[in-house]
Amino acid sequence: MRIVSDFPRRVHEEETWITLADGCRLAVRIWRPVDAERDPVPAILEYLPYRKRDLTALRDAQTHPYWAGHGYAGVRVDIRGSGESDGVLTDEYLQQELDDGVAILDWLERQPWCDGNVGMIGISWGGFNGLQIAALQPPQLKAVITLCSTDDRYADDVHHMGGCLLGDNLSWASTMFDANASPPDPALVGERWREMWQQRLEGSGLWLATWLEHQRRDAYWKHGSVGEDFTRIRCPVYAVSGWADGYCNAVFRLLEGLSVPRKGLVGPWAHKYPHLGVPGPAIGFLQETLRWWDHWLKGRETGIMDEPMLRVWMQDSVPPSARYEVRPGRWVSEPSWPSPTIEPRPFRLTSGHDLVPEVARVAAVPGAAVLLTIRSPLFVGLYAGKWCSYNAPPDLPHDQRDEDGGALIFQTQPLGETLEICGQPVAELELEADQPVAMIALRLNDIAVDDKATRVSYGLLNLTHRDSDEHPEPLEPGKRYRVRIPLKHIAQQFPVGHALRLSLSTSYWPLAWPSPRPVRLTLHPASSRLILPCRTPDPSEEAALPPFGMPEGAPPLARTLIQPSQEAWCVIRDLANDRTTLEVVNDEGVYRLDDIDLELAVRVTERYSYAYGNYDSLSGWTEWERHFRRGDWQVRTVTRTLMTSDADNFRLRATLDAYEGDSRVFAKSWDEEIPRDLV
Repeated sequence: MRIVSDFPRRVHEEETWITLADGCRLAVRIWRPVDAERDPVPAILEYLPYRKRDLTALRDAQTHPYWAGHGYAGVRVDIRGSGESDGVLTDEYLQQELDDGVAILDWLERQPWCDGNVGMIGISWGGFNGLQIAALQPPQLKAVITLCSTDDRYADDVHHMGGCLLGDNLSWASTMFDANASPPDPALVGERWREMWQQRLEGSGLWLATWLEHQRRDAYWKHGSVGEDFTRIRCPVYAVSGWADGYCNAVFRLLEGLSVPRKGLVGPWAHKYPHLGVPGPAIGFLQETLRWWDHWLKGRETGIMDEPMLRVWMQDSVPPSARYEVRPGRWVSEPSWPSPTIEPRPFRLTSGHDLVPEVARVAAVPGAAVLLTIRSPLFVGLYAGKWCSYNAPPDLPHDQRDEDGGALIFQTQPLGETLEICGQPVAELELEADQPVAMIALRLNDIAVDDKATRVSYGLLNLTHRDSDEHPEPLEPGKRYRVRIPLKHIAQQFPVGHALRLSLSTSYWPLAWPSPRPVRLTLHPASSRLILPCRTPDPSEEAALPPFGMPEGAPPLARTLIQPSQEAWCVIRDLANDRTTLEVVNDEGVYRLDDIDLELAVRVTERYSYAYGNYDSLSGWTEWERHFRRGDWQVRTVTRTLMTSDADNFRLRATLDAYEGDSRVFAKSWDEEIPRDLV
């Protein structure tokens, strides 16, 4: 990244408070031009629960001062109950959070350094609430940039996919379990810190239990899902994600569903801002945001709205790996979405395990149809990586040959010419199940000439949700069903000599929690097909695209590394005890933020395991240990969560321990049993 410190306007930074109508104080950090009271500027709000004082301080320091130096006020607010803000945070995207957000916009408009125009930006949680607050139509909000977010909290979030319960639901709940147990900084809130901390420890609760009580698409998930009514959003939206991120699908739905001015950008990145993007190449995203803000908040012609609506990174073929520094490829664009240049191309599945272009389909031979069956072992999914790659450590899918031994596979002949796809592959299958509750996982793989298999896209479907996420219905064993299974959007090139493989399995653990019992699916291949969104390259269109600049940012915060980070992603097959475990360790090490003399450390361990063939043995276990230290002030928290299941119920056991110095000052445990609801 190129560090920029010589800005058009000199920057002033301050930490202060916003007092709401009910007396609640929200902690806010503001970067703005020093002369903004004489020459007011638009404000750019980022509104998060991730602790501006410490946990996002390194990122914020390179982003918000950059905007401020170019004539904006960068505003970073901790949500009620997080960081140094008053209150207790008890769930995601509560109406209180959104109402507070509207009040923040009103407060910003009234500041002497603000010209009354506000934009919202955020990644993940901040991307969600930017859209949700836009749907409330506050008059100050003139434009939004939403990154790695969704319009649909049930169908396309960290909790569920295709009606299947995601393993990331447990992982993400554990992340917030830890964050909500963290204390405010005494350096800002004074002696109140201990009382505020105790309120959070006692009151935040076990979010995982709440989420598991809503296993179908009900009013709980509809709240905050802006896709319920896109017309409520009336300001321009720039939607951004990456192919390694869990949220790339939402970019395409937003472009299709919104009627306001809008743009979409999808790179090769994981769940990160594009100027920090991994896998690379990272881009000059902060320059891109300035073009957007200058256009919509200052009324300047920057040319950004004259460019194509959608820009995506067309990925080249690569060998499989759990991590990539860079994904080779090139930028391509589409004038609108859905694009008139994308052609759906169907491929038929055959009883000989072939994928055959529909135009070349051979007439069926008279006689009984040949059926294929699959009953996958639980190891299918151990090399799937995470639903959402947060930083692209070793959490991307590895060689899919390790998975395909437990799957039905269908493969094309080696390609005689290059094939490009851009959009959402879809499978239409006819099948039967021998159980009333069943799931199916589909993977689209790129097969190289040396047989290495790289996953390109995938999809899941809980077959009880075949017609509705809101009103699922059990399967009738032996009955034939026709189902449609969308895979994740992708832009991918398949070179000459490679083949495409579609792999079907009845489990995908631990990316998704398996069905209550082992399932045998019977597939009718003659009535099944895969539809690919094929794209013809246009070299003139690509040559006309303006290049992105190199990544830029303001000077980073000074920090001292005390202990380096370490990470591990291990599949452990204990043959002596017939038990398999996926163990994930993410130790962020120990470092000190020099400007506030605060030492930080966190270590995360996750284990997902099962005994061979025993569906009642499934377990997911997480542990977070975090500490804060400044001089004699030392606080440590430990959270542990265990999730298990049998055919009828999920069971949760969790503990929270908090320490001040060497003394344990708080302890709480949970033991919950929640019935399975056709999951």
